[in-house]
Amino acid sequence: MTGGLPRRLVLVGFMGSGKSTVGRLLAESLGWRFQDLDQSVEEEVGRSVPTIFAEDGEAFFREVEGRLAESILAGDHVVLAAGGGWAARPGRLPEVPDGTLTVWLQVSPEEAVRRVGATGAARPLLDVPDPLVRARSLMAERRPFYAAAGLTVDTEGLTPIDVSRRILTLMGVAHERTQ
Repeated sequence: MTGGLPRRLVLVGFMGSGKSTVGRLLAESLGWRFQDLDQSVEEEVGRSVPTIFAEDGEAFFREVEGRLAESILAGDHVVLAAGGGWAARPGRLPEVPDGTLTVWLQVSPEEAVRRVGATGAARPLLDVPDPLVRARSLMAERRPFYAAAGLTVDTEGLTPIDVSRRILTLMGVAHERTQ
C-alpha cells in the first residue's frame, strides 16, 4: 500500500485484540461498510462459530472463512475485521488485493484471555483447561503472520476509540467523527 487513502482496510490480530469494535469505529469514521469475518461465516453457514468447529472442524471453517474474505476484499470502501486465525495461513496477508491496508492490533496473551473472558463469548480454541497457556502457544505460532501487516498498533491500555484514532492518524485521516 503506497500513498493516499487505501481502498479497503483489514484488521488482524489475536482474539480479544479489538478487531470488531475498532473496525466498526473505523468504518463509521471513514463512511465505509464494516464486515466481521466470523459473523459473515456464521451467516453463510447458518450456525455459530463454536458449532461449526464442533460439527465440521476447523478446516471447514477456514475454507469458508478464506472464500468469504476473498469475496469481501474484492470490493472497495470496506473495513474487514478478520478472525484471529485468518491471517495465520501462509499467503493470506501477502495476497490481499492492491490498495488494501492491513493493520495488526497487538495484544498480549494475558490481556486477550482477560478480554475474551469478560465478554463471555465462546471461543473454541480457548476451550481448554488452561486458556492462557493455549493463548500463549497460539500467539507464538501466529505472531510471524500478524507481523506481515502494513501497520502495527499496540492495543494494551487503550480504549477502542484510542486505537481507531491512532489508526486514522497513521493513515493521515482526520478523526473528528470518531467519538
